[in-house]
Amino acid sequence: MTNDLSTTMIDLIRHGEPEGGQKFRGSLDDPLSELGWQQMRSAIRETDRWDAIVSSPMQRCRYFAEDLAGQQDIPLHIEEDLREIGFGAWEGLTAEAINERFGDQLARFWADPVGFTPPEGEPVSDFRDRVVRGFRHWQTELAGKRVLVVCHGGVIRMVLGDVLGVPLERSFASVSVPYANRSRIRVDRSRHGEFRSLLSHFSSDLLR
Repeated sequence: MTNDLSTTMIDLIRHGEPEGGQKFRGSLDDPLSELGWQQMRSAIRETDRWDAIVSSPMQRCRYFAEDLAGQQDIPLHIEEDLREIGFGAWEGLTAEAINERFGDQLARFWADPVGFTPPEGEPVSDFRDRVVRGFRHWQTELAGKRVLVVCHGGVIRMVLGDVLGVPLERSFASVSVPYANRSRIRVDRSRHGEFRSLLSHFSSDLLR
């Protein structure tokens, strides 16, 4: 008889600062800046141990994930569904530039991200669906293990929204996810079903 009892610990970490600084990056594939690498290394503790790493394919996530997987000699899995949301015509622009070129569109997006999609951008409902699909795949595939997921601010917001039952309309505005922020989710599976909970959510800057 197989044992269906398991506890899975999943740590999510947002990438550090990319080259080019603060802007709407989405699917732009900028690597980490020197500061971004420092932020990521500062967020990892000597006592951290994982059985596997799952990463977004974007350079700002993947390169760090590859480096860490090599150091800990553990498997690395690349998940396309954990890419950041596509911001369309806003990509590569600062908030100030978007306001200058597109009027009140940015304010409309923050007020109603489900009802308003940036020009040529990815609808938030589609983004949520693919992120949840990719996350749940690895939650099942790596059940019973300790897992690190290296991804993006928007991705973490969608995952936490799914775990906590936050309405999609509030998922972007209700959670702050700074660079190199870490979140920990515990998944308990038993004969009674599955129970998921958020154990922690913090920035490494707060520990200094």
